[in-house]
Amino acid sequence: MAMALTPCAFAKHRKQKDYNISENALKNVKSQQPDKILYDKAMVAMKKGHYDVARLDLQTLLNTYSESEYAMRAKMAVGDTWFKEGGSAALAQAELEYKDFITFFPNSPEAAEAQMKVGDIYFMQMEKPDRDPQNALSAEREYRTMLEQFPDSPLIPEAKQKLREVQEVLAQRQFEIGEYYFSVNNWAAAIARLQTVSDTYPLFSKSDQTLISIGDAYANWAAFVSHYRIPERAKEELETYYDQRAAAAWDRVCTQYPLSAHVEDAKDRLIAMGLPVPEPTPAELAESQAEEDSRVPVKLGKRTLLLLEHGPSTVHAARVGEPSLTTPPPVIPKDLNEEAQVAFIDAMRGKPIPRLTLPGQPAPTQASAASAQTPGSEGGAVQTLEFGQVPTASNGNPGNSVGVQVVGEGGSAGVSEDTGAAPSAAPTSAPAAAPLVAPVGPTNNQPLPPVDKPAAAPAQINEVPAGSSQQMPATPATAHGKKNPKPKFYKKDESSNKHRKKKGLDKLNPF
Repeated sequence: MAMALTPCAFAKHRKQKDYNISENALKNVKSQQPDKILYDKAMVAMKKGHYDVARLDLQTLLNTYSESEYAMRAKMAVGDTWFKEGGSAALAQAELEYKDFITFFPNSPEAAEAQMKVGDIYFMQMEKPDRDPQNALSAEREYRTMLEQFPDSPLIPEAKQKLREVQEVLAQRQFEIGEYYFSVNNWAAAIARLQTVSDTYPLFSKSDQTLISIGDAYANWAAFVSHYRIPERAKEELETYYDQRAAAAWDRVCTQYPLSAHVEDAKDRLIAMGLPVPEPTPAELAESQAEEDSRVPVKLGKRTLLLLEHGPSTVHAARVGEPSLTTPPPVIPKDLNEEAQVAFIDAMRGKPIPRLTLPGQPAPTQASAASAQTPGSEGGAVQTLEFGQVPTASNGNPGNSVGVQVVGEGGSAGVSEDTGAAPSAAPTSAPAAAPLVAPVGPTNNQPLPPVDKPAAAPAQINEVPAGSSQQMPATPATAHGKKNPKPKFYKKDESSNKHRKKKGLDKLNPF
């Protein structure tokens, strides 16, 4: 039987218990908030590979507890589920989620991570240099955005390195196209592609080969000009125009990449042209040394794995240096052809062609340029030629502009080679002009001594004199009145098997 408490006893019981209403009644209760429960459950599902379950829990969290402190993390995690799931469709959805996160939380530290993962999406889908470059171009764009919008992020070094690797692939693609145009003797297209590579991607592992190929293309263009049927003066101007551009490309190899593998080839080409080899500065040497040391050597095992990989090889990319954040305008072959056409017309008209200033050489002045266009005669004016016009001589007849006369004896002029006619007689009052070239021979007019000739040989007699006892010896056949005996068979002289001995079963064959 339960004992009932009286009011006095109840009051006494309350006094014995010290109760404080300011304390939290749930401080010792192990309970969690529902938004945290959903977030933790989604993380466990994503770790186990159940990405659809994780996305369902995260979407429930975002829709139900939009003001929760886990909302930002849940938005980022939704993109991570698509990113880890992989596949073209999943990666495209992950990019949309990351872009939405950057839009809603642009100032959060996770925004830089989201932008970095957008670049990684395209980096993972890059193809080899000879395939579609769209993913590589998109990766370059996203990494550049990462470096420009989040310069203080701790992910900046990683973004720079991936950007160098992406630009290595893009540069390799343009380099291969330029080398193809070089192989088919399309000099303008080859120079345009290779010059774009050199201007846009200075950290390319084959930058030295790129510049050497540019110089070789200009040199071959100059050799092609040498076959033109144009005046020699215009031909020399055009050859100088292309040779200077070839030398400028080889000079850049010696100064910007002095420690590269092909720098000796560039020096040999400059020496063959009779030009000085430029010396790099200490800063250029240190920069080239750091760039070459940063490249990872490819071992045999790594080469085998590269053959089996689907994506491009980026092991030759540099590990130091600032990647290019802007893309300069590309060089167009049409512009190069137009420049070459203008230079050709100027050379035919006798106008000076702009020349380049090479390292170690003085800049061409106006006086030197004018003297280069002046003919050999002193004080002679430059003859201006229209396109397709034939130069004329001083007498108005077409041909060479320099007259050559053959000087005869006594200093008199012979027939002129310009016109083919004898020149007019010189006036008697004027003294005879001395010949430009003295005749070769003795100065006196004494006759030469007779030439010693050998004595005449006796006439050859081929007949036997009459009454001589010498007669032709008779052959043995005619001496005995018989026919010539049959010549003996010689095995060495005959190839027929007619006289060969029969062997084996052939002895039984009567034929």
